[in-house]
Amino acid sequence: MGFLKEFKDFALKGNVVDMAVGIIIGGAFKDIVTKLVDNIIMPPVGCLLGDKNFKDLAVKLQDANPAELDANGAVITEAQPEVLLKYGEFLQQCIDFAIIALSVFVMVKVINRLANIRKQEEAAAPAPAPAPSNEEVLLTEIRDLLKDKK
Repeated sequence: MGFLKEFKDFALKGNVVDMAVGIIIGGAFKDIVTKLVDNIIMPPVGCLLGDKNFKDLAVKLQDANPAELDANGAVITEAQPEVLLKYGEFLQQCIDFAIIALSVFVMVKVINRLANIRKQEEAAAPAPAPAPSNEEVLLTEIRDLLKDKK
């Protein structure tokens, strides 16, 4: 029973819920950035590379070998697919990461700037007048009592 209570306390803390919301929004943001890169940024880059799809960029390490058959049609050696080093997909993921990192950096900068503006506004606001001391309160009461007796 102690484990379940401890887990419940952990899961219902405000910062854990905030983190979960951040992860969900981050996942959606990643999808948006991926679509931006795939559909807007990479087509012009592909045109610059000679009408190639950026994800298709690869280096062939080994050619494909067809299966060898004997006279009866039995397989002597299995077919082997070609072996590719697909660097295009890796580069595209690096571009996705760079855009996400830049976006998060800009977002943090904006949030920090807004927080600094808020702090400056709070600091510029006039401080409330200090409360009168006990002696001042007592003297004011005596003065008011003396006024009432006149």
